[in-house]
Amino acid sequence: MFSLSESGIDPARLRRELESPSAGAVVCFEGRVRDHNDGRAVRGLSYEAYADLALAEGQRIVEEAARRFAVQRIACVHRVGDLALGEMAVWVGVSAGHRAEAFDACRYVIDEVKARVPIWKREHYVDGASGWLHP
Repeated sequence: MFSLSESGIDPARLRRELESPSAGAVVCFEGRVRDHNDGRAVRGLSYEAYADLALAEGQRIVEEAARRFAVQRIACVHRVGDLALGEMAVWVGVSAGHRAEAFDACRYVIDEVKARVPIWKREHYVDGASGWLHP
């Protein structure tokens, strides 16, 4: 499952959706807004997405990971809109029988989402400037 969210991400709820009696491992990744980038002080971020394409490509990535790795369940949620420092921007969770597959699938999903999904990040700097980056 891949989704976009205009409001806060609830990792506890998402983790519950990964639970399975046969899952020996659950691996989760949380990407958060940090206060700096490339030597500049950051005060927040804005994310924009081409929603239809982002949802389709994100789902394709989740399905690829499910085929490639021996996993049971995968979920990924990416925020859109304005985020403050410390807020969660992206969450990926994977359950699997064993830890290696769960770690590998989680890493694959976040790396591919960052590389392929049409989501754009605009950093807002403390000095009042801003700039667009591809996350």
